[in-house]
Amino acid sequence: MVQYTSTPDQLSLTFAALADPTRRQILSTLKSGEVSVKELAEPFSMSLPAITKHLKVLEKAGLISRGKEAQWRPARLEVGPLIEVATWVDKYREFWEKSFDRLEEYLLELQKKEKEKD
Repeated sequence: MVQYTSTPDQLSLTFAALADPTRRQILSTLKSGEVSVKELAEPFSMSLPAITKHLKVLEKAGLISRGKEAQWRPARLEVGPLIEVATWVDKYREFWEKSFDRLEEYLLELQKKEKEKD
């Protein structure tokens, strides 16, 4: 029997944060450096409080950090959780590549049999 913990692990928090297209767009914007909340909100048709909620999810997942410089609270990208996701995905890459290789071999075999029939 599988038991699930009530506290999500880091990878689950990261995937949950990445599940939303608005948050992915925010991360994409932050690739170029620190950005204010107001600047992050510009491309979206939503309020600053709505953007702030997205930022809190990203911050909780460790995908961003927020500084405090007087009245300006710049957000910056944190790559640690993204590296963890890439590492996790890489574990499955070999499986999928082998599966595709087997599929390719099978399809080539079918094509060869088809040509032999003709």
